[in-house]
Amino acid sequence: MKVIARIRSDFTAKFGIPRQSGLVDALEAEVIFEPEYRIPEALRGLEGYSHIWLLWQFSQAVREDWSPTVRPPRLGGNTRMGVFATRSPFRPNPIGLSCVRLAAVDLDAPGGPVLRVRGADLMDGSPIFDIKPYLPYTDAHPDALGGFALQRREGSLRVEFPPALLTRIPDKLRQGLVDVLAQDPRPAYQSGAERRYGMEFAGFDVRFTVAQDVLTVREVRSLPGGRPAEGT
Repeated sequence: MKVIARIRSDFTAKFGIPRQSGLVDALEAEVIFEPEYRIPEALRGLEGYSHIWLLWQFSQAVREDWSPTVRPPRLGGNTRMGVFATRSPFRPNPIGLSCVRLAAVDLDAPGGPVLRVRGADLMDGSPIFDIKPYLPYTDAHPDALGGFALQRREGSLRVEFPPALLTRIPDKLRQGLVDVLAQDPRPAYQSGAERRYGMEFAGFDVRFTVAQDVLTVREVRSLPGGRPAEGT
């Protein structure tokens, strides 16, 4: 398996990344090809598709051993299910599969062709093994069963973001951050109105609390040495 590209996203840590692709369309990211794959002809015809599949590696979950069962966060982190019945990153082969919206194919970007995508659930720098077009006539199954994943669906939180803190975030990144927070990035087994959580996003450390169905942002700090928060 050869790494053909890497993602450039606003997530430099795992905490806060949407649990599935496509949940937060406002999130923008870029697929940056490795030098030997920066060939425009390899992307010929891709602009005709609205969505693509990314086959990638959970690079922060690589380990020598594996467990046949895992504890899905959706079930509170206390119930074990078979690893092949989940999308857990802790698998025999740490491979991820994400469907993202193809916003643009930029053939003239500095350093070679770049794919601009929306709704990605990859941490910044994640290696990508392959890219395939999404085919709605065969890939979409509206009557498919969702198994235990639909037994406990996360609701959307109401986000209270004080204007003085929100203005610290570049305008083009604000909606994506708010939508990520609304998805409730906390582990399902953690709660408590007084508990303060921290999430890294686009060069910022965002601190928040959650009480009932309301998430309140308490602090926004620039991360030392973080990449410029000017979007992707």
